[in-house]
This record gives sequence, structure tokens and C-alpha cells, in this order.
Amino acid sequence: MFVDQVKIQVKAGKGGDGAVAFRREKYVPNGGPAGGDGGKGGSVILKVDEGLRTLMDFRYHRTFKAMPGQNGMTKGMYGRGAKDLYISVPEGTTVTDDETGEVLGDLIKDGDELVVAKGGRGGRGNIHFASAKNPAPEIAENGEPGIERTLRLELKVLADVGLVGFPSVGKSTLLSVVTSAKPKIADYHFTTLVPNLGMVRLDSGKDFVMADLPGLIEGASQGVGLGIQFLRHVERTRVILHLIDMSGTEGRDPFEDYQKINAELAEYDPDLLKRPQIIVASKMDMPEAADNLARFAEKLEADTTLPKRPEILAISSVTHQGLEELLQKTAKLLEETPAFETVAAKKMNEAKVYEFEEPEEKAFGITRDPDTTWVLSGAKLEKLFKMTNLDHEESMMRFARQLRGMGVDDALRAKGAQNGDLVRIGSFTFEFVE
Repeated sequence: MFVDQVKIQVKAGKGGDGAVAFRREKYVPNGGPAGGDGGKGGSVILKVDEGLRTLMDFRYHRTFKAMPGQNGMTKGMYGRGAKDLYISVPEGTTVTDDETGEVLGDLIKDGDELVVAKGGRGGRGNIHFASAKNPAPEIAENGEPGIERTLRLELKVLADVGLVGFPSVGKSTLLSVVTSAKPKIADYHFTTLVPNLGMVRLDSGKDFVMADLPGLIEGASQGVGLGIQFLRHVERTRVILHLIDMSGTEGRDPFEDYQKINAELAEYDPDLLKRPQIIVASKMDMPEAADNLARFAEKLEADTTLPKRPEILAISSVTHQGLEELLQKTAKLLEETPAFETVAAKKMNEAKVYEFEEPEEKAFGITRDPDTTWVLSGAKLEKLFKMTNLDHEESMMRFARQLRGMGVDDALRAKGAQNGDLVRIGSFTFEFVE
């Protein structure tokens, strides 16, 4: 089964908690603080494995969690950092944050890596909080929480040449003749349900990857037929071979077919039409094909909307007519054509350009429940709370000072909070004290 779109959940490891400890050694009077730091939590990293061809494995395993760091120990000993969790993905995988729509990366080469969830840092032990005023602090931090997010993975096949055209125009037959690929071939629409790839090897020693891309009919960019799900695979191709059925057996006008497919490509991404394109007149062994090709060429010549008229090559996959010329010209075009920027790369570049315009996230928010409890929320505030060690009073006092420094006390008073009101952060409730 070919799977090219999945959603997965990833969660990085939490940092280890810092320790509260004191030196208790013989001949060392008044030993000071000796609590070590926690270890770093494991990150979740996607890595390209050239042996994979689909995202099929993610159909059965969708949740990935890295290990937490080890807690700090006595005598100033650090906790062990957790190992990063590596997830193998195929070449051509685009990674998007499902909640924000942000494109995180485009993995196209074997060995490419992308950190999608960073592990939390370890909490500091009480050895870091000693001062002249408080030489024996009972203060330590809990480890920082790891990043948790939902990712959308999209596989876009890596092919140098893409075969496009209406169903049953001979794409699969051509692929089977010029490569060792064995796609399913039959005389009905949508025989091909998944992209098929094959390697073309020429006598000159040149080679390139060719892909048969299914699902293109009028309205494909709006979800008609197999819909937009396979249009994404055209993105990575450098040369497009546009197959047109010249036999006339389907009762359609070849030139209208050509215009409709180009319109779908432009609807998905206008830059696709800037790529080198060869019009491949297929099924030229049929009786009416020559006349249909002549009429097609006349209409193409009269079309003033085209910035550059593509070359037309007549072939027959059955008799092998014109195949050698087609492959040689395709190989030459590939040599002259650089790689194009994909839609994912454009989105990443646009995000970098407009990054400075993003509004700064509020440090905290205040709401009130029907039971009159004040509720504090906000990523920064919740992170500080999770890193507070509630087992020690000095750590709690430090958290109270942090809240005051953020302006939480003043904001609660402005909202009307009174002495003795209940305030909640997550599942933790305490009293507001003037």
C-alpha cells in the first residue's frame, strides 16, 4: 500500500529534576548545598532513510515519546541526559505543524535530519541558589517540559521527470516500456491509483528517475477524481512529459485535454508551467492519430496564451516509435534544468521573511470560573509552575516572587481579586494574600 499523508504525535522528554541536598562528610563541618542538576530530556528527530518508499509504517505507529532526563543527585552529581529518539522517514517528506500550519522542514536527501520536538533542559539543583544571604537554600528546579506537537507528514516522490495527462493516455504503458517498472495497465480510467517510479538508463550512461503521476483530470486541484492528493508529487519534478492521446478513441479533443491539464497544474502552483515541458503525442500507431496530431499542432501554433510553445514528439509505446528520441531529448533537458523551489520551501522562506511581524505572546492570562476561582493561564507561566518543586517551601516562595515580577499580583487586583480568593494554575489551587 502506498501511503503519502499521515498525522503523528511527538513528545520530547522532560528534563530531569534538580536535587536539594547538602554535604554530610566526615571532617567537613557546615557542609554547603550539594544538589546536582537534572539531565536533558531526549529530543524527537526525523531522519531520512533511503530504504523507505512510503509512510506506511506510520499507519500503525503514530505516537512517539522520547525518554526524560535523569534527576540530579547528591554530591553535585548531574543526572544522565536521555538519548534522542530518531524516527526514519522516506526521501521527499515535508513536515508541517498540524495546529499552526507552519512548514517545519523538507527532507529530501539521505541522512537529512530535522528536530521536531526539543527535549527539556534539566532543572538546576540547590547548589546554584546559594548566596551570602542564604548559604543553605532548599530551592531546586524541576526539569523543563519537553515540546509536544502534532505533525502532518506528506511524501512527495523524488522524480526527475513526471508523466502527466488524462487517465488512459498511455502513461503507465510508457513507463513500463522505458523502465523496469511493472505498473498495472488496463483499458479503464484510474487504473493507476498510486505514483509509479522507474529508472531510465540510456546507452550513453545517463540515467534519470521517471514517475507516472495519476489522478489528473479537470477539477483535480479542487478535489475531483483522485483529487489534489497526487498533484503534490509534480512539485519535485524538473521536466514534465505531457502525454496526449492522439488516437481519438475516447471521443475527446486532444487540444482541450492539453489545456485542461495545464489549467489544473497552474491552479495548484502557477510556477509548474515554468518548468520545461514536452508534449508527447501517444498512441500514434492508431489509424486516426496522424490527422489528430496535425490538427493539434495547428491549434497549438495559433494559441497566443503560451509564453513558449513546447516541443511535440510523436510516440507509440506499442511499436516503440519515437521512444529513443524522446528519452534523449528528456535527458538533455534535465542537464540544462536546475532543481525548482517547492511549495513547502516557498512557505518556509515566506515565514522567515515575515517572522518579525508576529505579535509577542502574552506572558499570562486571567479568567474566572463560575465558582469564583481565578484561573491563571499562559505558556510562560505554566512552564514556570511545572519547573517549581512544590516539596520545598523556599521553592514555592521563589515561584511567588516570579509571579509578582511578571505582574500577576497587580493584574489580579485590577480584576477585583480580594484577600482569601482562590487562585488556580492547572490543578494546583492556592489563596490570594495581600
